[in-house]
Amino acid sequence: MKKFEEKTIHTEEIYNGKIVQLQVDDVALPNGKSAKREIIKHAGAVAVIPITKDNKIVFVEQYRKPLEKSIIEIPAGKLEEGEKPEITAIRELEEETGYTAESLSFVTSFYTSPGFADELMYIYITDELEKLETPVKGDDDEFIEVLELSLEEAKKYVEEERIHDAKTNYAILYLHALGMK
Repeated sequence: MKKFEEKTIHTEEIYNGKIVQLQVDDVALPNGKSAKREIIKHAGAVAVIPITKDNKIVFVEQYRKPLEKSIIEIPAGKLEEGEKPEITAIRELEEETGYTAESLSFVTSFYTSPGFADELMYIYITDELEKLETPVKGDDDEFIEVLELSLEEAKKYVEEERIHDAKTNYAILYLHALGMK
C-alpha cells in the first residue's frame, strides 16, 4: 500500500474535451472515511527554453482567457497522443517562434497542479536555434507575438507580473542558477 493512498470507489466522467477531461472520484481515505476528488486529466505538455546566439531568451506573448490577460511565456504546448516530448518541443518551438533546433537538452519534468490535475510538463533547453526560412503554420485559434529578452529584462517582467506562470518562472530561475548573463 502507498503511503496515504486513497482508493477509488467510483469515477464519474463529467466532461471530455480536446485538452482536458474532468472526472469526480469517490475515494476511500486512509482513516476509513470517504471523500470526493475533482480531477483534471491532461495528456501532458512540453516547454522549451530557447536561447539565441546573442544570448537572448525567446518568449511568446499571448492572451490567456482563464486569466483575462496576456502574459509572456516560454514556448509550450500539449503532447499529442503517442508523441514523444522531444518531438512536441520542436513542433511547438517552430509553430510559436519561427525557430527550429537540431537538438534539445532535457532539463526536468514536473506536475503543474497536483492538487487537481495529472498534467506532467517536460522542460527542454537549446542554444542551437536556427530561424526557419518558411514559418510553420500554428494553431488557428492562437495569436502570438515573439519577444527576445535578456535574462535581466525577463527578471524585470517577473517583477511586473508580465511573466507570471510557473514554467516560465522556473526557466528564469534555472538560467539564473546556471549563471546566464
